Amino acid sequence: MFSWVSKDARRKKEPELFQTVAEGLRQLYAQKLLPLEEHYRFHEFHSPALEDADFDNKPMVLLVGQYSTGKTTFIRHLIEQDFPGMRIGPEPTTDSFIAVMHGPTEGVVPGNALVVDPRRPFRKLNAFVNAFLNRFMCAQLPNPVLDSISIIDTPGILSGEKQRISRGYDFAAVLEWFAERVDRIILLFDAHKLDISDEFSEVIKALKNHEDKIRVVLNKADQIETQQLMRVYGALMWSLGKIINTPEVVRVYIGSFWSHPLLIPDNRKLFEAEEQDLFKDIQSLPRNAALRKLNDLIKRARLAKVHAYIISSLKKEMPNVFGKESKKKELVNNLGEIYQKIEREHQISSGDFPSLRKMQELLQTQDFSKFQALKPKLLDTVDDMLANDIARLMVMVRQEESLMPSQAVKGGAFDGTMNGPFGHGYGEGAGEGIDDVEWVVGKDKPTYDEIFYTLSPVNGKITGANAKKEMVKSKLPNTVLGKIWKLADVDKDGLLDDEEFALANHLIKVKLEGHELPADLPPHLIPPSKRRHE
Repeated sequence: MFSWVSKDARRKKEPELFQTVAEGLRQLYAQKLLPLEEHYRFHEFHSPALEDADFDNKPMVLLVGQYSTGKTTFIRHLIEQDFPGMRIGPEPTTDSFIAVMHGPTEGVVPGNALVVDPRRPFRKLNAFVNAFLNRFMCAQLPNPVLDSISIIDTPGILSGEKQRISRGYDFAAVLEWFAERVDRIILLFDAHKLDISDEFSEVIKALKNHEDKIRVVLNKADQIETQQLMRVYGALMWSLGKIINTPEVVRVYIGSFWSHPLLIPDNRKLFEAEEQDLFKDIQSLPRNAALRKLNDLIKRARLAKVHAYIISSLKKEMPNVFGKESKKKELVNNLGEIYQKIEREHQISSGDFPSLRKMQELLQTQDFSKFQALKPKLLDTVDDMLANDIARLMVMVRQEESLMPSQAVKGGAFDGTMNGPFGHGYGEGAGEGIDDVEWVVGKDKPTYDEIFYTLSPVNGKITGANAKKEMVKSKLPNTVLGKIWKLADVDKDGLLDDEEFALANHLIKVKLEGHELPADLPPHLIPPSKRRHE
């Protein structure tokens, strides 16, 4: 039946079937997005073609900062092990890009060998000159942290025109290449060195469109007093606000990320909490890696579509025979107007367009006669991918995430604070008294008992209405007090005896001291008379 329908048409209607998200992304890119990119020479303007390793590689963390901000020491702190090629000092010591990755044995793979290895996601770096490849290496070593993530150490950013030129390669362009492929970008600042040099400003601007990946670390914060730290933090936020043009405030982690004693321990709790937050963010990367790759492919597809409209518009405006050069100059100068026309005709957001200045520079060296006219079929294929295939992959992403542990990165510094008495918050707040033989609430119970017996207990218990009169004096919101009531009413009879009332007051105290309430009552907080029934 319906033999007149071609096989190609029937195949187009059938949804793509994938075993994994990585396989699905690889196939969608090769079959639907890559033809559009090649037809309109996308790779000459924006980003090289993606390869299999780009879809299969482990999550990568890129460290960026001025010299002596502690980038290499930060890696050493995370993996708790020296790595080949590591150099640490107050002067600019790291002069190379070092990809710290897992390997069966310790060793170094030089850049020129690295960019021809199909198993590594660095093959497209061969487009950069030898001056860069000679300063690029992979330090591989067996380490449990590197089982889950890879870390990219970068040269310290300097200031001054001379130092920039002496690199011999486009430093910002290399960082932009990495930014497109990594899962997290960590900008490190020294609490004593907040000045953002010209090159650092240029680098941060090169990271535009990747703001969702950026995290900021204010390192060496233990070397200054609390009052100074507040001023330094404010100055950093002000400086970043001038460069990172986003309505949201960028997340800044404050601490001292190495294994040495704190010089000024006043802010120890703050540093511990900040380190835990940063560690949790890094530990979530393997779980969210598929979603990041999916998001990056969507961004790439949107840019490829806009690029196709730009190139085809330029082709349409070019004369067939005479006046090609003068028309080319006119079109490049008026590229902003072409952007606006495409934006109106195709209802495309201005945020999807590439940098006008950069596009004008790249077009200067192009032969417009080799550009292709608009081919709707290629664009329709990409639209179908975005509308249908991506939605199916999103379901698979959630399924894969649910099978992965929430904290997939293990080993090194990540294990030091996960369990035991040195875990963050251990023995504090609701955890106070966790190792005590006596009930921790007992020491304050006589005070709570005096209040309890003024609330007209009947048969040794007070009603919710009477308990409420006392509990609202804490001025905590009803939502919080309701949770405290639920935790304190251990036997669930809707009344509180003297032990349960003391427990309720203890939990109010915990909350007023700035700690979070537990989701369930910890065993050490259960009143002694109720433990027999547990």
